[in-house]
Amino acid sequence: MVCYRIVCFYWCVCVSIYSFCFLFQKTNICYLSFPDSNSGCLGDTQFCFRFRQSSGRRVSLHCLLDHYDKDLPVYLKKDPAYFYGYVYFRQVRDKSLKRGYFQKSLVLISKLPYIHFFHTVLKQIAPEYFEKSEPYLEAACNDVDRWPAPVPGKTLHLPIMGVVMKADTHISVILPTVHEVDLFRCFCPVFLHSQMLWELVLLGEPLVVMAPSPSESSETVLALVNCISPLKYFSDFRPYFTIHDSEFKEYTTRTQAPPSVILGVTNPFFAKTLQHWPHIIRIGDLKPAGEIPKQVKVKKLKNLKTLDSKPGVYTSYKPYLSRDEEIIKQLQKGVQQKRPSEAQSVILRRYFLELTQSFIIPLERYVASLMPLQKSISPWKSPPQLRQFLPEEFMKTLEKTGPQLTSRIKGDWIGLYRHFLKSPNFDGWFKTRRKEMTQKLEALHLEALCEEDLLLWTQKHTEVETVDLVLKLKNKLLQADREHLPVKPDTMEKLRTHIDAIILALPEDLQGILLKTGMT
Repeated sequence: MVCYRIVCFYWCVCVSIYSFCFLFQKTNICYLSFPDSNSGCLGDTQFCFRFRQSSGRRVSLHCLLDHYDKDLPVYLKKDPAYFYGYVYFRQVRDKSLKRGYFQKSLVLISKLPYIHFFHTVLKQIAPEYFEKSEPYLEAACNDVDRWPAPVPGKTLHLPIMGVVMKADTHISVILPTVHEVDLFRCFCPVFLHSQMLWELVLLGEPLVVMAPSPSESSETVLALVNCISPLKYFSDFRPYFTIHDSEFKEYTTRTQAPPSVILGVTNPFFAKTLQHWPHIIRIGDLKPAGEIPKQVKVKKLKNLKTLDSKPGVYTSYKPYLSRDEEIIKQLQKGVQQKRPSEAQSVILRRYFLELTQSFIIPLERYVASLMPLQKSISPWKSPPQLRQFLPEEFMKTLEKTGPQLTSRIKGDWIGLYRHFLKSPNFDGWFKTRRKEMTQKLEALHLEALCEEDLLLWTQKHTEVETVDLVLKLKNKLLQADREHLPVKPDTMEKLRTHIDAIILALPEDLQGILLKTGMT
């Protein structure tokens, strides 16, 4: 293992080179950079992995991207606790080497979940690097060092070894991300059960994808995470997971229930160690575009004994919703007409999007009702609190404003909601919405303060009360900046003007102290 060099923090953390040598494979990253299956993976293979950042070594690196992050949908934001690894692995016969093969991986480590984008970068530089070695890689890293930070809403032109990559950062077509996998190609072997898999992912159920290679496992895991978009998947997911991972024991123990995580694995050993997991997807080789594999059935878990078992979805889960036959007919018709995989992916992505939106809109509507009325916000009192989320109160709203208004799918929607309210995805979603709404209340409170004649107020109160007001207003400004509150720029400027006017009306000794305290 060689950590070649640190590069531009906005895009990558480092570029690493890994040669197949057991003496140096001491870390998770080292093992995650190589296939551990029996498939051979001859030639060039690309895949990605995700790993947890050590809590003892957390740094403020993610703060560099906070300004960019705040303007993105929640499901595109980076996770400060995780890194992504993007791998370009080459394995070719070489009789001059002791093992008889040339085996090397070039890896980019980044906080950003731009799967397709970084795979494209690696596809551009890795083949040349394997031929020309370190000087070529050094030149590529120098190019990345000069890349500007990602800016929402702007098209970036990123030079890399004589080629200019065009990256459009508009929200609708954000830099190729975790969501831009070939959805239909990944779901193709199991598209008859795609709605059931959507439920499992939505509910944060423990799920294992057993695949013949890291590229297939990582693509399928990312497709599963993507299927509940625009809802963010708040549990852990590992596109490629090995037996050498530090969390291997945690995930394979039988002394407690499996955690809420989606694992992508290739090692046959996992068929035995993860046999107690409740939901397992066994896939074969993903077919090229235009080739459709035989559809697999839902099977009982006891039938899964080895990774060589037949492809299928192994679970005893009974879906809450009835299967949507229309989407199945539409996709099957596309197969018969040899519709391109890209077009099939658009259809499937739209279906998942509409299904998720039908599910989440009633929750959004109810949560919005928890917001206090704007007229209840007083500049001289603390911002009002949100009302408590009451599950039974929410359930009563579903009769008139439930998903039946926007979805044709029948079934036990109430049961699905009850299960969802106990899931990590609901917990993460509600915490995010509650934070956004609380920040909105803080912003409205600031606006209410700005509309007051604060200087007139100080004339009716003591110096001590006036100083206390100035300090509180300064803290409000600091909070608005630190927490990126949704405050209008002119509101912030008005508040600074109020503070300056109040300070200038105070005795000179107090002016000197207050001007040095905090910011104005």
